[in-house]
Amino acid sequence: MTGNNFILDTCFIIDVFENKINVKDFQKNKTIYIPSISIGELYYGAFLSKLTSKNVAKITNFIFNFPTLSVDAYTSIPYGKIKADLKKKGTPIPENDIWIAALARQHEATLVTNDNHFQLIPNLTVLSY
Repeated sequence: MTGNNFILDTCFIIDVFENKINVKDFQKNKTIYIPSISIGELYYGAFLSKLTSKNVAKITNFIFNFPTLSVDAYTSIPYGKIKADLKKKGTPIPENDIWIAALARQHEATLVTNDNHFQLIPNLTVLSY
């Protein structure tokens, strides 16, 4: 993957659900992927919420509009490198975000997020919104 390939971080998807962002406007001329890790984070939030059924349905309807990227053995290489680099610098970030960054690196895609800690990861293309 290269060029117009984008991976959506969980925070971006939540902002779509809260109508802060129109994903259809963002999607123009881009190929959008959702990391399986983000899907798990979204369902986790839904199962903790008071509107579980509504939120689960919203997630399910959304994710089937985009291809999913899942972790595999090849993702483990950038994951290990990113985690080791962050530990050496003394700048840990949430574990799930390391996996999401590893998927972005593995697939040479731009990560769309507003979480600043992704800026701590070298050689990761980030689009802040």
